[in-house]
Amino acid sequence: MRKQVFGRQLGRDANERKALFKGLISSLILHERIKTTEEKAKAIKDLADKIITKAKKGEGSARRLLQGELSKDAINKLIINIAPRFEKRQGGYTRLVKIGKRFSDNASMVLMEWTEERKIKDQPSSGAQVEGNSPPKTDQPLAEKIKNLEEVKDKDNQRTSVENKTATTKGKKLLKASSRRTKKK
Repeated sequence: MRKQVFGRQLGRDANERKALFKGLISSLILHERIKTTEEKAKAIKDLADKIITKAKKGEGSARRLLQGELSKDAINKLIINIAPRFEKRQGGYTRLVKIGKRFSDNASMVLMEWTEERKIKDQPSSGAQVEGNSPPKTDQPLAEKIKNLEEVKDKDNQRTSVENKTATTKGKKLLKASSRRTKKK
């Protein structure tokens, strides 16, 4: 019987859950977008908001507060690139975009990303440069974003269908080999 159990357990004990959340949040910070299950994304959404709030407090104190929760690379990128984007925002730093069900186990999948886009600096000599380590995001209309998400989903479905086909052909070969062995005896 569950009594006073708070939060999502995700079928893990406390240490496993902390490690999972630390990895997901670090990946979100480093890659600025992750693809995960809806349950895991909802579980780390509040944690990501709290981490951004801590990072906005300042350089020295933020590093101390975040040392136990994130890796050094993630802390550096968070304080230098991501936290300044949210100076004017008081909350709601992440968004979840549903992308459908996973083929293997029918789990609801989402893209989790930051709500604020990367800032673009205009420099006359080298053109537009983007703050951060990743390529610039453009302001795309909603139809183009949906099209891009559908393309990602189609690629994933094609990959899983190829994996399933190879698995079934390997299984058929194993069955043929085992049936030959039994007939010879």
